[in-house]
Amino acid sequence: MEIGWPTDVRHVAHVTFDRFHGFLGLPVELEPEVPRRAPSASANVFGVSTKSMQCSFDSRGNSVPTILLLLQRRLYELGGLRTEGVFRITAENSQEEYVREQLNSGILPEKIDVHCLAGLIKAWFRELPTGVLDSLPPEQVMQCRTEEDCAKLAGLLPPAEAALLDWAIHLMADVVQEEQQNKMNAYNVATVFAPNMTQMADPFTALMYAVQVMNFLRMLILKALKERQPSTVSDTSVPDTSSSDDKEAMKELSVAVEDSADESAATASHVNSGSKTGRSSNQNH
Repeated sequence: MEIGWPTDVRHVAHVTFDRFHGFLGLPVELEPEVPRRAPSASANVFGVSTKSMQCSFDSRGNSVPTILLLLQRRLYELGGLRTEGVFRITAENSQEEYVREQLNSGILPEKIDVHCLAGLIKAWFRELPTGVLDSLPPEQVMQCRTEEDCAKLAGLLPPAEAALLDWAIHLMADVVQEEQQNKMNAYNVATVFAPNMTQMADPFTALMYAVQVMNFLRMLILKALKERQPSTVSDTSVPDTSSSDDKEAMKELSVAVEDSADESAATASHVNSGSKTGRSSNQNH
């Protein structure tokens, strides 16, 4: 028995799928047949590979997880770039936990503190299965002395990590452009981001390497700013950590590493608590 081609075909509607909003453009008569909650390859948007997340293109053509673009857009809308200490000041754990749960459900709450948004962006990078810069040999990162060296090395990253790094660098550059209001220069923002871009088990090694990563990020930020405004950005706008400022850099990075560790521990504690509660509930039933 032969099966022929369809003879009565109609184009009912053109729909697109969005991780946070489900099917867009769906006819009203078909909505009851389609789950309202958007399905996903992962139940979480934190701590999972970008391969299991919906990605969108940013203004530079980078394909990055949509969650990052949503957090970035809301941060900008709320004036986060001009908020003093953005990405440095930590938000309350209770609010961050609540927003995490909402994001995992495909919802971005309306009222969010800018420091919570900034903290979640850092947390997203920190909780990746592998750090964005982990594929780069540490010795090569340490050998970078100029902005060109850093850019050349960044070009060796796999496409997904290269896109994430470029997105993050230009986010940090946006922050630095508002330094007069937020008090965050390239050195400051690179310092708070550095511990979140790599993963090392040994705390001391992580701290030592974070100094090099901070310089790596700082030079990429300065390069991005110079490409935007060649005549207004110079290396003297931030401290040089290659000599006498090493101790100060280590001190600040030590605080940043400790903050990242504390935030990771708090997240793990929250997850474990939720798991225990779920098991207890199941046992009661």
